[in-house]
Amino acid sequence: MTGTSHVPAAKQPVRAATAAFIGTTIEWYDFYIYATAAALVFGKVFFPTGDAFLSTMAAFGTFAVGFLARPLGGFVFGHLGDRVGRKKALMVTLVIMGIATVGIGLLPSYEQAGILAPILLIVLRLAQGLAVGGEWGGAVLMAGEHASAKRRTFAASFAQLGSPAGLILSLLAFRMVTSMDEADFVSWGWRIPFLISAVLLLVGYFIRIGVSESPDFAKVLEEKETTEIPAREVFRTAWRTLLLCMGVCTVAIGGIYFTNTFMLSYASQTLGLDRRMILDCLFVVAIIQFFIQPLAAWFAETVGTSRVLIFAAAASVAAPYPMFMLVSQGTSLSIIVGIAIVLVFMAAIYSAMAGFISSAFETRIRYTGISLSYQFCGAIAGGLTPLIGTWLTHIYPNQWFPLAVFYSVLSAITLVSVIGLSIHKRRRDPHLGTATAHQA
Repeated sequence: MTGTSHVPAAKQPVRAATAAFIGTTIEWYDFYIYATAAALVFGKVFFPTGDAFLSTMAAFGTFAVGFLARPLGGFVFGHLGDRVGRKKALMVTLVIMGIATVGIGLLPSYEQAGILAPILLIVLRLAQGLAVGGEWGGAVLMAGEHASAKRRTFAASFAQLGSPAGLILSLLAFRMVTSMDEADFVSWGWRIPFLISAVLLLVGYFIRIGVSESPDFAKVLEEKETTEIPAREVFRTAWRTLLLCMGVCTVAIGGIYFTNTFMLSYASQTLGLDRRMILDCLFVVAIIQFFIQPLAAWFAETVGTSRVLIFAAAASVAAPYPMFMLVSQGTSLSIIVGIAIVLVFMAAIYSAMAGFISSAFETRIRYTGISLSYQFCGAIAGGLTPLIGTWLTHIYPNQWFPLAVFYSVLSAITLVSVIGLSIHKRRRDPHLGTATAHQA
């Protein structure tokens, strides 16, 4: 767990990008299986109220709890990453996530343990949130800071690629267990995806341990330029940047939980569609996202990151309306095409935004800066999106237009923030250390 490695220096950029991809895939697999379980089964297992709406809201409430812990994870591991190294922080986050996820798979139900069961669920969910809160920023920086300045948007996108890969794995795992008898699925089948995480943890650990410390941060250590309390420095000198970066992340974070968590509940409970069919549709859409993201990152490096982000965010404002019209038809093809319309633009934003916001902070506070930006946004836009969507569905039954407007608002926040951060970065470029004008 030191900053040294036996991998030749010339191969470190590839190794770093691969490790970022594998590590974030595992982290997001763990996070997404919780989201899927919250939508499908946690209400019955841990919150058996007798009212489907209340049980679902309670389950999504524990889902939101994980997001509330993410800013704390960004603070703790951002501090560690900006003080002693990106690699050490990432090794710890991976282990915490693996232990918490396996622990959830071993929990007793409410019927078996009473109120203790949901309490333990919330504790382990907080641990998941803490781990993801520290994981994202470090993975982005380990991939991006090993690459040349011209390739950082593309390199950083490999950390982002872990999100659709983790989603694909989580959907495969739940597609397998949802084919079981309903009673077996509720009793023990849902636990299998969580227990599989133990194997993934070992794989991720041994891949990640072979990556050396980030060259940018190694230089900071060598020149003794670390900041005593990075978060204080971020809030004191870069609070505008922090707020703008939060806005940039809004639809990429909120949107993925809108389409892959809330829509799962909406389609199965409101539209009455078969959950296995919906999972199959989401699986196809996740594959589409997996291939779109690296293409979007490459295109962003070619024509300019801010241009791609502005176009994708503007298109996202209009995208949810045709999505809901198609999803409401209830066929597999219409659901796939409908969600794909939204996801193409959301994936482009998610892929390109990592390098875009990373270049907005100085190296010595970069881990903390991007982690807090992403995780504060996650706590608000990600954690609350399924709750707000469920609430809107309850208030406006059989009406999708308010849901589409909600998604448009998320997209508009991102659009305005991308424009604002582009202007802000151009003004601050001379003071941004390794940031480049091209990334603006």
